[in-house]
Amino acid sequence: LDLTPEQLRLVERQHLDFTRAGAHFDEKEKDEYAELKAELAGLCTEFTQNVMKDEEEYEMTLKREDLSGCPDSLVEAARQAAADREKGEEEYVVTLSRSLVEPFLTFSDRRDLRETAFNAWTKRGELFEGRDNIAIAEKILKLRKRQAEMHGYKTFAEYQCADTMAGTPEAVMNLLEDVWGRAKAAADGEREALEQYVKDSGEDLEGGIQPWDWRYYAEKVRVAKYDMDESELKPYLSLDAVTDAVMGVSNSLFGLRYVPKPDVKTYHPDVVTYEVRETTKDGGDELRAVFLHDNFARKFKSGGAWMSEYRSQTRNLPPGSDPVEGVPIVTNNNNFAKGSGPTLLSFDDASTLFHEMGHGHHGMLSDATYSRLSSTSVLRDFVELPSQLMERWLERPEVLKKYARHCETGEPIPDELIGRLKAAKNFNQGFGTIEYTACALLDMAMHMKEDYDGFDMGKFESEELDRLGMPRGIVMRHRPAHFSHLFSGGYYAACYYVYLWAEVLDADAFGAFEEAGDAFDADVAERLRRYIYSSGNTAPPDELFRKFRGRDPDAKFMLEKKGLAGAV
Repeated sequence: LDLTPEQLRLVERQHLDFTRAGAHFDEKEKDEYAELKAELAGLCTEFTQNVMKDEEEYEMTLKREDLSGCPDSLVEAARQAAADREKGEEEYVVTLSRSLVEPFLTFSDRRDLRETAFNAWTKRGELFEGRDNIAIAEKILKLRKRQAEMHGYKTFAEYQCADTMAGTPEAVMNLLEDVWGRAKAAADGEREALEQYVKDSGEDLEGGIQPWDWRYYAEKVRVAKYDMDESELKPYLSLDAVTDAVMGVSNSLFGLRYVPKPDVKTYHPDVVTYEVRETTKDGGDELRAVFLHDNFARKFKSGGAWMSEYRSQTRNLPPGSDPVEGVPIVTNNNNFAKGSGPTLLSFDDASTLFHEMGHGHHGMLSDATYSRLSSTSVLRDFVELPSQLMERWLERPEVLKKYARHCETGEPIPDELIGRLKAAKNFNQGFGTIEYTACALLDMAMHMKEDYDGFDMGKFESEELDRLGMPRGIVMRHRPAHFSHLFSGGYYAACYYVYLWAEVLDADAFGAFEEAGDAFDADVAERLRRYIYSSGNTAPPDELFRKFRGRDPDAKFMLEKKGLAGAV
C-alpha cells in the first residue's frame, strides 16, 4: 500500500479498535461480548448516578458560629450553597463539592464538624441505603476479567497496559513502588511535624492526627514555617485573573487569542464562549477553535473537572464542505463554588484550571488529517502530559506578577508573597503523593487479580493498604465506592497511574524551557506545539517525545520537582 506515515498509523489504530471491539470473534463470542459490554455500560452508568445523587443530596447545614476559622470566601460560598438549596437566611451549607469540603477541612476550627464532613466525603457512593456502589464495582471487576480473557489476556491490567507507553503492569508497578517508598518517608516526616505543632500548641488531640485533622494542621504548620497562608493568596487568584493568566500564557506560547462571544446561546448562563483565533504566517486571521468555559458547580452537574469536545479537529471532510466543519469545539468544565462576589480560587483550584486548559490546548491545537488521530485520542499515559505541563506556567513568577492582581485593589501580588509561595512549593508533598499513589496502586492490584471468586472489596482495600504500609492519618484520595475514574467507565481502569507517568514526561519536558533559560522560549514552544500539542496520535508517543526532547524521558526531573529525589 502506498500510504503516508499518518495513514499507516490510522490503519494500525483502526485495526486495533476493531479487534478490541470483537471483530475477530465468532458469532457466539460476538453475542457474549455485546452482552458483556452492555452490562458494563449499565453498571458504570448506575455507579456514576449513585455518586452524583450522594453529592447532590448530602448537605451539612450550619450556623455562622459553626464556621469558626473559615475565611470569608468560604463563608460566602457556604451561604451561596444554602441559598441555592433554599435554606434560611441564617443558615450555611457545606456540600460534598471538593471546592467546599476541602477548604472546610483546611480551615474549620471545629474538629467534630471536620470529622463529619470528612466521613461523608470519603463515603460517597455508599452514603444512602439503596445505593451500593461497592457491589456494583465488584460486578464490574468480574466482567472486565472476562473481557480480558476473551482477548487472550490473563488479567484486565494486562489488557489495558498492552496499549500504553508502559506496556505491562510490571513496568507500571516499578514506577509506582519507587515513588511510594519515597513518599512514605516524606509523609512520615510531615506527620511528625504536625504532631510536634500540636504538642507545642498545648493541645490535647484525642487519638492523634486523624485524616480529618491533616489538612487543618498542615495549614497551621505551613503558616508557621513559611508564613504562607492560603487565605492571603486567594484574593490574588480570582477566577477572572486566573482565566486571564492561562489565556495570556496561551498567547505567549502559541499565539492564540480568545475573543468572547456573549451573543452565542449556551446550555447554561454560566458558560462563557470564545472564538480562539491566531494570526497565520501570511498575516491572515484564522479561527482555530471554539472554546466553552463552564466553571461553576451546580445541581445535577457531575463533580470534578474535565475537558471534552463537541467536535474534534479534522481535515478529512467531504468534498465541498465548509472548512469550519473541521474546527474543534472544545469545553472545559470545573466545579468552583460560586459566591455573590469575585470567585476566589485556592492555588490548587487555579492549577486545576490550568490543567484542564492543557487538555483544551491538546484539542484546540490539534493538526491531524483524521479525527481518529486528532486531539486527545492518544495513549492513556500520554494524554495527561499536555495538561500537567500547562500547570507549570502558573508557578512562574513572571506570570503571577503580571496576572495575579488583588481582586479589590488591583495591586499585583507582592514579590515576597511569590517568594514564600515558592519556598512552600513542596510542603506536604508526601501527603499529596501518598493520597494519589495509594489509589494508583490499589487500582493496579485489583485489576491484576486472576480470580474474583469470593472477592470482597472492603476486605481487599483494607488488606492491600496494610500490605503497602499506608501512613497513619492519610486515606486514599478516591475510595472504591466513588472512584469514578475506575468505575464510571473503562478509560482509566488499571490506568490511574497515568498521571504519575505523565508527570515524568511533563517534568522532563518543562526542563527544555529551563535549559533554554526562558519559560516562553520561542523555539522550544514551537517544538512543543508541533510534537506534543498538535500531533495527536499521528505517531507513537515515545517517538513524539524523542522528537521534542531529543531523547527518552528521565524520571529524575519528576523526583526533583516533587522534592522526593533524596527521600528513601
